[in-house]
Amino acid sequence: MPNYRKPYPPEFRDQAVRLSLQRGDRWKDVAAELGVSAETLRLWRKQAAVDVKLADGLTTGEQEELRALRRRVRVAEEERDILKKAGAFLGRETDRR
Repeated sequence: MPNYRKPYPPEFRDQAVRLSLQRGDRWKDVAAELGVSAETLRLWRKQAAVDVKLADGLTTGEQEELRALRRRVRVAEEERDILKKAGAFLGRETDRR
């Protein structure tokens, strides 16, 4: 069974980032107190900086939009492949008659 953990709620993430920013250099202690890894909290802090335009990168909203667009492209490509195969199959069937 995979070692998978449900994502933390956005409210928890926001509070953790706020608390870690208040404590400054002791953000690793905050991570330990909250029961998250220091790396996880570091990534949340980094994303928070991007979201408020203090750092370069894709904001959370842009990441969600990109994820949705990639999903739509994948579905469209799958549908196209199915239609190609169906067209080839039907083309062979009409040639036999």
